[in-house]
Amino acid sequence: MTISTGANAGLTPATEAGICTRVSIDPRGPRFGGAITTVVLAIALITMGTTFGTAVIAWQAIVFALGAFVGLRAQPYGLIFRTFIQPRLPAPAELEDSAPPRFAQLVGFGFLAVALVAALLGATLISTIAVAFALAAAFLNAAFNFCLGCEIFILGKRLSKSN
Repeated sequence: MTISTGANAGLTPATEAGICTRVSIDPRGPRFGGAITTVVLAIALITMGTTFGTAVIAWQAIVFALGAFVGLRAQPYGLIFRTFIQPRLPAPAELEDSAPPRFAQLVGFGFLAVALVAALLGATLISTIAVAFALAAAFLNAAFNFCLGCEIFILGKRLSKSN
């Protein structure tokens, strides 16, 4: 989401809130990653309760962990985007701060860590609910360019600045 009118023309919400990091990214990358994540998590839901379903949850948890703890450049879906998709696109109109999407990766990792532990313990309902929440967030990003984790990050920063 970008702010494109008034005094803040061209600024992302993170920039406007004054919480930029030094790392900027192509804003289309997280949306591409959200699309892949949506497919992966849909497969996890369809195969829930099976060894394959648990492996899919583990894979996506690793993907989120890499993005959250190592950085977005280490995230496999971002690597696919930067290698195969981004070179074929025109330059983005603006870059985006990497902190909010990285936080979103951390939130996704949290949900999938719960899902993975629940799946390994045979608590299929809990695992299903956790995967469904992550799937909903990934779908919002992919379909509507609305990063729920990013918005939570920005809201948290704004609230902490106001206190």
